[in-house]
Amino acid sequence: MFSNISEKIMHRVRWLITSAWLLLIASLFYDPISPWLTAPEREWSPLRVSADTCVQVQGVCLEQKPYALGAPIFWGLIVPSAIFILLVFGHELWRRICPLSFLSQLAIALNWQRHQKKVNPNTGKVRLEIVKIKKDSWLGRNYLYFQFGWLYVGLCSRILFINADRTALGLWLIVTIIAAISVGYLYGGKSWCQYFCPMAPVQKIYAEPGGLFTSKAQMSERQITQSMCRSTTPEGLERSSCVACNSPCIDIDSERSYWEGIKQADNRFIYYAYFGLVVGYFVYYYLYSGNWYYYFSGAWAHQTNQLETIFKPGFYLFNQPIPIPKLVAVPITLGLFSWLGYILGKLAENRYKAWLRQRESKLSSEQIRHRVFTVCTYVIFNFFFIFGGRPFVLLLPLKFQHVYDVILVLFSTLWLYKSWRRTPEIYNRESLANRFRIQLAKLQLDIGQFLEGKSLGDLNIHEIYILSKVLPGFTQEKRREAYKRVLKGALEEGYTDTISSLEVLQQMRIELDVSEEEHHQILRELGVEDPQLLEPNHLKDRENLVRLNGYRKALARIINWQEKDMGNTFTDILEKHKAEVNTLSLQYSITPQEESDALADFDPQISQIRKAQFLFNRLEQLIEGYRAINQPLLLNQAPILTLLRVSLQEKKSVLVRALLTIFANLGEHPEVISLAATLGRLSPVSLIDELESSATNWENYLTPKIMSCLKQPTDSPSACSLEIPPEEIIYHLELLLTEPNPLIQSLSLYVIYHLDPIKGTQLARVRLEPQQNILVQETAQNLINLQERPNDVLADFPNLEKLVYMSNTDFFSDIKSDVFLELAEKGEFRVYQAEEVITEEGDTCRELILLVAGEAIIKFRDKNDVLREESFKPGQFLDELEVLSRGKQAGTIIAQSTPTRILAIPVDTFDQVLDRDHDFARKVMAMESRRLQDLILTQSHEPSTRQKLQDIS
Repeated sequence: MFSNISEKIMHRVRWLITSAWLLLIASLFYDPISPWLTAPEREWSPLRVSADTCVQVQGVCLEQKPYALGAPIFWGLIVPSAIFILLVFGHELWRRICPLSFLSQLAIALNWQRHQKKVNPNTGKVRLEIVKIKKDSWLGRNYLYFQFGWLYVGLCSRILFINADRTALGLWLIVTIIAAISVGYLYGGKSWCQYFCPMAPVQKIYAEPGGLFTSKAQMSERQITQSMCRSTTPEGLERSSCVACNSPCIDIDSERSYWEGIKQADNRFIYYAYFGLVVGYFVYYYLYSGNWYYYFSGAWAHQTNQLETIFKPGFYLFNQPIPIPKLVAVPITLGLFSWLGYILGKLAENRYKAWLRQRESKLSSEQIRHRVFTVCTYVIFNFFFIFGGRPFVLLLPLKFQHVYDVILVLFSTLWLYKSWRRTPEIYNRESLANRFRIQLAKLQLDIGQFLEGKSLGDLNIHEIYILSKVLPGFTQEKRREAYKRVLKGALEEGYTDTISSLEVLQQMRIELDVSEEEHHQILRELGVEDPQLLEPNHLKDRENLVRLNGYRKALARIINWQEKDMGNTFTDILEKHKAEVNTLSLQYSITPQEESDALADFDPQISQIRKAQFLFNRLEQLIEGYRAINQPLLLNQAPILTLLRVSLQEKKSVLVRALLTIFANLGEHPEVISLAATLGRLSPVSLIDELESSATNWENYLTPKIMSCLKQPTDSPSACSLEIPPEEIIYHLELLLTEPNPLIQSLSLYVIYHLDPIKGTQLARVRLEPQQNILVQETAQNLINLQERPNDVLADFPNLEKLVYMSNTDFFSDIKSDVFLELAEKGEFRVYQAEEVITEEGDTCRELILLVAGEAIIKFRDKNDVLREESFKPGQFLDELEVLSRGKQAGTIIAQSTPTRILAIPVDTFDQVLDRDHDFARKVMAMESRRLQDLILTQSHEPSTRQKLQDIS
């Protein structure tokens, strides 16, 4: 709602509010005007002090004197207004008008910030960087506890020292302002708001997952959302000035921040302890004075002897003072109530969870906690406003008091209704639907006739997917393109990763008819197009993306491309604007690597070269890993390693193909010539396979000089060292664990465990998260279980075992790992005893049957009705021709040993794979054609064979 108001307007509003606030602080030290309004003789003033009024504290009437209004206004109007704004309008209004937040940015506005020197270890160049609080520092890990502690100290100080003492309150506020300005000088971004401000926990409770009228960042098409940091260019345009000082950031997307932190212990503590703290704060006024009128009269805000009471009795119960000094009683009471709030909150959450379990509810733990949090916020908001601002409200006519109460209950109830229905799944669906809506708009399809006067932005998440299914121009290719763009954006923002993306985007895949195999294929394509996108160590989150995008846009405004048209090179342009680029890099806290990447984006040639270098480094890592697993030390893992080699070879081929594409685009660039020569020496096998067997005729795309470099003889033969120690093998296998391919991850984890069980178990535990691929989870769990029953057999790993047996057959050799995974997932092991029938003659073939262990025979009758039999050995398929012909079994297959194990793969699954993977289909048909030719030569006189040939043809 307020996120769309321009920064120019909000800047003026901040100045106005800050000036008023500073004026109020000044009045705490000198105010000759407002006491006139509270004098007893001002009978027309509702604020006047009445000599007839007795406000008892511990049985004694307080002395009533005219008082200044600065402190009562601050406590009775400003603080409650902030709470109301947070719940109703959300943080996106409060953070943009908060005076403390505004003053904390003073150092940034004056370009007067602390910097630290960073030395580039490669070049020795020294550069300045803005200091940010590290996420793994003590404050980065515990800032919510720290802020709550400051809030607790602040409330204790209110009751003890500053509620009524104007000088103490003024000094407290000035010290807080100085602290905010100092933090703004010491650390970049909104570090004061994110890590120090005692109001931050309060904002978190009332403003998350969103205020009643807060805009939805996940549904916005604007890059500058909610209350995120922004500035205005000289041209009057708004730009992001985010430096990613915290992630996830409530200023960018409050609901995302809420869902990502809801399971953390500090969030639970804040919600429940704050509930108790607020109750304890207001209840203490009764425990101290012995009545409620002391609070509701507002006398506590102008009590002249407040400081004199801190060593007097802090409790007054049953008309008796309790001899515990107020200085001790206040922190004990607020601390005890905070602790009770936390304990009761946890108890309520556990009871609610148990109650739902009894009713077999399918609510997730996040939803359960969210509902308890929501009720806590609703109750504490209304409880707060029983007291907050009440001394001023009671001065109003009775009917206005009722209107005031109705408005509070109405707004809070609407907020409760809105928040109660929110779930992480709804948030994710809205986010993905909006991403898809944006991509749909980019495709420029004719959709006006389907919208009936609406715009794409008016459609809800269900309508947007329905629209995609009826659009005539929205072909499967365009759906795949849109899905690819959404997946890329989700990976860039850290919204998902390569492991969990299959699950997170599941609903979108279903709606757009994108298969799991296509999803993995798109991931591979993205890994080639933007290699760093799938790099696990590359920082990816929305805050970081916002920071880098803001930097790139600011950089684009500095670089004048007209200068390039005048004959200047890109290097000349950069040199001319060097000072401005350095200032921008400092402003956005840009590292040398980020600056280099951003500048490369402005020159396609440099960008392509950097991409080629990155792919080349990845290829080197894969080759080193490939060599590491070809060691005598691993001979006992031969079946597993065979499958791992195939997967690595497939990945190497993808990288080689990507490098050749870049070489074709860049031509005879010096860097290309160097890389081509090195590639020819580094990976000659994969290179020759790609050049000779690829569908792409590279001779037509690569220059003769590049082809010569690629095909030049290897100076020294590539050899695989036979002396690699286990530690080095494990190192290379750990690098393979970062590959997005779940098959490579599982196989690498398995081999690591057998080299170092302790290390393997540690790595396995990390991979038990639900978002991991099911094959990786199964492998990890089974490796952990091996510690309890150390009979290390491949049968303990059902899916891996299926993959190993399949990979050692000619039928499935050299196929894509995605095909392997799909067939293995649907395959099923079966065990038979000797003489037990596996399939009967005449049965309709519904499964592809692979003999895994034991022996089997097929009995059939020849043309002379003579019973004949053929035997099968492990590794042979029992019915592959029948599967291809969709025919019936020509004979009866019988197990000949105990046990005889088979792997049965459903024909439907096999057919689906053949339909999608044309390379696999061609390979299978070529293989079976050769086998049919052999049958024609050897058994053409047999009726069963003639029938198979007729069926297949």
